[in-house]
Amino acid sequence: MTIFNFISMLGGLALFLFGMNLMSYKLEKLAGGQLEKIFEKLTSNPIKGLLLGVLVTAVVQSSSATTVMLVGFVNSGIMRLSQAVSIIMGANIGTTVTTWLLSLSGLEGSSFLIQICKPENFAPIFALVGVIMRMSHKSGKYNDIGGILMGFALLMMGMDIMGNAVEPLKESESFAKMMLLFSNPILGVLVGALLTAVIQSSAASVGMLQSLSQSGLITFRSAFPIILGQNIGTCVTAILSSAGANKNAKRVAVVHLYFNIIGTILAMVVYYSLSAFIEFPFADDTVTTFSIAVVHTIFNLGTTAVLLPFTGLLEKLAYLTVRDDEKKDTTESPVLLDDRFLSTPGVAIEQCRNVTNRMASLAKTTILLSLDLYNSYDDEKAQMISLNENVIDEYEDIIGTYLVKLSGRSLTMEDSRSVSCLLHAIGDFERISDHAVNIQETAKEINDKNIKFSDNAKRELSVMFRAVEDILDMTIKAFEDRDIELARKVEPLEEVVDTLRTEMKTRHVMRLRDKRCTIEQGFIFTDLLTDLERVSDHCSNIAVNLIQISDDNFENHQYLNTLKQGNNKEFIDRYKEFSVKYLLPNEDVRH
Repeated sequence: MTIFNFISMLGGLALFLFGMNLMSYKLEKLAGGQLEKIFEKLTSNPIKGLLLGVLVTAVVQSSSATTVMLVGFVNSGIMRLSQAVSIIMGANIGTTVTTWLLSLSGLEGSSFLIQICKPENFAPIFALVGVIMRMSHKSGKYNDIGGILMGFALLMMGMDIMGNAVEPLKESESFAKMMLLFSNPILGVLVGALLTAVIQSSAASVGMLQSLSQSGLITFRSAFPIILGQNIGTCVTAILSSAGANKNAKRVAVVHLYFNIIGTILAMVVYYSLSAFIEFPFADDTVTTFSIAVVHTIFNLGTTAVLLPFTGLLEKLAYLTVRDDEKKDTTESPVLLDDRFLSTPGVAIEQCRNVTNRMASLAKTTILLSLDLYNSYDDEKAQMISLNENVIDEYEDIIGTYLVKLSGRSLTMEDSRSVSCLLHAIGDFERISDHAVNIQETAKEINDKNIKFSDNAKRELSVMFRAVEDILDMTIKAFEDRDIELARKVEPLEEVVDTLRTEMKTRHVMRLRDKRCTIEQGFIFTDLLTDLERVSDHCSNIAVNLIQISDDNFENHQYLNTLKQGNNKEFIDRYKEFSVKYLLPNEDVRH
């Protein structure tokens, strides 16, 4: 083997690793928005968890990526450790899909079907289509699909280059002797584990072994322990990812490690025990890309079949390894938004949306608490409003900081729109909580000064309260469910709230003129109306944002002007409907 063969092998390895990284990244990016939904369907049923692990890993083409996501889910409190165990087992099976794709390089035959399935024939076509898609679409779904095709083409080309580069090794006695050393089970496992730990991908490591197998000098006896070690080495990524996470998240990485170590020990005990009494005829046969894929698959399927009934035992081992601190509270607060998800933007956005939903619900609760204070002022409720407002401020800071980090990543057009929508929404929800504090302070002033509104004013306020409560309900439900049709109902109601405010202020001036209320009452009444109207304004902002992002239009002011000044029958009909529903009572001159 000459220096040029060695350089060619390194170049092929570089193409292979880059292609695998590109394909995996683009697959994660394209499927990211759906991964959270897939995991949400998880139940405590181990079989369903196993199938989810297989599915997700087959989609993202990386068991390490799946395990890192699991670490993040457990660290965030979304998932329990017991739920993650069976998914880890499924991830090990899912990663064998890549190995089978790579085994296509070993196809032999002259038929057209076999020839078109050989990487050297279809990879250039994939690369050409991928380049065209990426050049014609600078971003978005088609750009990502083009990246997937290019990545797959590059890794297959890289594998083909590595296979051609190692051809001269067939005549190398020193290489043959070195491969004999790996027949030692311990050495073979260590080499496989070390190689995989360095490149942090068992699929890539197995692919390299498949390329070397084309030299014709690697026997089953040498390949078997290396393949076992490769499954252990892939655990390094999850272990590194769990650094800084809570104890349960660390236990996810430990379960992944124990699963592969126990599987390796069992496989070695069974194989080498049987080989002591039975001479396996295939032990000294050279392996092919297909036989390596078969061994890799059988190992993961067999280990899963044996250990699936003992998921509870794996969980206990993890607890024994990562112990709770007896001197401290064993409960740990989950991380709201985990930076581990930033590498999978779709999942990260779903996490942001979930936390924003909690923020929205708390903002609504806070407003309702503040409105309750007008019926009977309560210091405990007032204190709760202040505490809630502080929590909502923290939500805004945490979510906003996380979204800024996320916006620096490569996002699909849909993900960019989602980030924009969330950034706008958290600001509006925070302002709604600020108005709740303003309303609470106004209620306190009314209580402290023993101010009494007229019966007319009270009846009018009850209508306004009801309208504001309903617009909040409508907005938050539309936001949580991403219901665009419901969001379209918010603006007509907001317009009704504006009309109510104008009419109520006019009636107040009339009462003031007739000396049926005082100037002090008037100031408080006006402040209250202003805060309520501003709450509805923020609801409008949230709803319009949802609509505009859905319609791929970011001119909110233009949209509102067109809606209100134009002849939009739907808007007019809803406005009339809400005007009747929230009609102010007739003015009673006696009060």
